Amino acid sequence: MSSALYTARKTLKNYANGGNVLIFATGLALLVVNLPFLHNFYNGLWTHEIALQVGEFNLFSHQGHPMSIMAFINDALMAIFFFSIGLEIKREVLVGELSSFRQALLPIVAAVGGMGMPVLIFFILGHGSDYIGGAAIPMATDIAFSLGILSMLGNRVPISLKIFLTTLAVVDDIGGILVIAIFYSSHINFWMLLAAGVLLVILAFGGKFGIQSKLFYFGIGAFVWFLFLNAGIHPTIAGVLIAFTVPARPIYAPKKYVKTIRDNIKLFSHEDDEILNSKTILNKDQMNWLKEIESASDKVISPLQDMEDSLHPVVNYLIVPLFAFANAGIYFGDLQFSALFGGVSLAIIAGLVLGKFLGVFLFSWITVKLRWAPMPEGCNWKQVASVALLAGIGFTVSLFIANLSFGTGDPMLSQLLDNAKLGILVGSLLAGFGGWLALHFTLPKAPAESAKETNEKPQIS
Repeated sequence: MSSALYTARKTLKNYANGGNVLIFATGLALLVVNLPFLHNFYNGLWTHEIALQVGEFNLFSHQGHPMSIMAFINDALMAIFFFSIGLEIKREVLVGELSSFRQALLPIVAAVGGMGMPVLIFFILGHGSDYIGGAAIPMATDIAFSLGILSMLGNRVPISLKIFLTTLAVVDDIGGILVIAIFYSSHINFWMLLAAGVLLVILAFGGKFGIQSKLFYFGIGAFVWFLFLNAGIHPTIAGVLIAFTVPARPIYAPKKYVKTIRDNIKLFSHEDDEILNSKTILNKDQMNWLKEIESASDKVISPLQDMEDSLHPVVNYLIVPLFAFANAGIYFGDLQFSALFGGVSLAIIAGLVLGKFLGVFLFSWITVKLRWAPMPEGCNWKQVASVALLAGIGFTVSLFIANLSFGTGDPMLSQLLDNAKLGILVGSLLAGFGGWLALHFTLPKAPAESAKETNEKPQIS
């Protein structure tokens, strides 16, 4: 099995497991906010202030005011989420599915269609309304949820189809990042932005000259984030830009790493068998040999891959579920379910379910028919159509954009935000269940050959 397939399988497993935690966090939020004895506690929890202060300087402050817990989750923790997305994008461009233009073209074009068509449908339904500012809400694809659904079908899903959906979601994230940067920035403080730019240049030079320290990138990155937050640019953009400066080149080449390990293991071979078999405190020489191996192991993994791997569990099992728990709480007592059949809820549902499906499928069909790119290996149009429907799960980033659009604290917009959340929830459920059902009936009953291959462990020569 190639290392690319092994990496893809590991990534898919991480996202699939994270999707299960995300589902639990969403269900818990809906339960807690609708229990009478927990309703006020849930709503009041997010208004408490949070600080990381040294003297008069508070890192968690916006325009001189301390951040609430909700703002901390949405602006600080989600910046780490977007930092991890930035690392993933850089890796995909350098060595992944986005490194080959022809290989990446189909999911790229599909993602463009999958972003454009939902926005178009939203504009058609919301033209002249007070919720037209939320047009970007249904353009997102939630990679954790969508791959979590795919994982439920096991090895029946060809690995090429999983990679197609993963790459599509990554490109979709790029589109979301651009939308946030362009349309959700206001009252820009150019002096703070200039200072952030200087720090980003320092980070870029650090990456170019191979500085490996995580503290260097996280330490300076924290101040870049603070400057973006107070400069009027959404701070999640800082997370992406910081990620692009992290070096992808390790200090050691694999050959030097292997030589270092062998040389130090040989030193152990000269030790007495009785000493090697006994469980005792290591002597000074043995400690130095093991430290040399440990140091070499750190130097053969690039900072980009090391950070991405380290952040996956933090993002998938803590940050994203916490974001969902804080933002997915919809109080049904204040909602009229007739809202599903009109207004912002209907526009979002139509965008996620119909718009995503039409955009992804039609743009994929045109790309293949014009022979710009091949079909995913071992797949047919019924399976691509099923994945196009599954791409309508826009949960995490859709909620994020909904908060940017309507979560300004204006009481006039609070009802729009609740209706938008309802539309996101229902639209994502319809797309998820519909995609799973379609895949269940269109996938082969026996495991896909390419999926079987991924069960093998990679061979190290």
